Amino acid sequence: MTQTERPSQPDAQPEPDAAQRSRTFSWTDPAEVRLAALNGLDGLGQLRAMASGEIPAPPVMVMLGLEGLEPEHGRVGIALTPQEFHYNALGTVHGGIISTLLDTAAGCAVHSVLPAGTSYTSIDLNVKFLRPVTLASGTLRCEGTVVQRGRRTAYAEAKLTDAAGRLAAHATSSCLLFELPPTS
Repeated sequence: MTQTERPSQPDAQPEPDAAQRSRTFSWTDPAEVRLAALNGLDGLGQLRAMASGEIPAPPVMVMLGLEGLEPEHGRVGIALTPQEFHYNALGTVHGGIISTLLDTAAGCAVHSVLPAGTSYTSIDLNVKFLRPVTLASGTLRCEGTVVQRGRRTAYAEAKLTDAAGRLAAHATSSCLLFELPPTS
């Protein structure tokens, strides 16, 4: 055996890490939002029902800890307080988390202008990260606004600011608009 080799221990368990943390969460069936759209509730009505707790938030919002949904026609605000479980290996909030927050705000802004029975999906998301986000950034506020809505597509932007009001990230998003197929 060379100096760099170690004897194999197939049954050895790693020592538990005293600093290890855990997190659990629960969510409800995301089909309830889709049913609300098919039952005559327009996009803004759906978002207002989510904000008031009448219909559940989508599972991704629960998983990430998004809160404070503030919908208006063509505009949506949402918040996130950074947590350790949002971190990447560099000790900052992962860009995917920030992108998801921006995508949610932009997409929900588009959703707020849609009639009942109409939905959307993101075509693209162009994100600019402007400063690192950490626990010290405090609660993040993200505001999405519709820039242009057409018959088949919509264009929105989202701005993410930290607790000090500094712009941390910006995104633009194009969305495809489509009629929801009826449930079977």
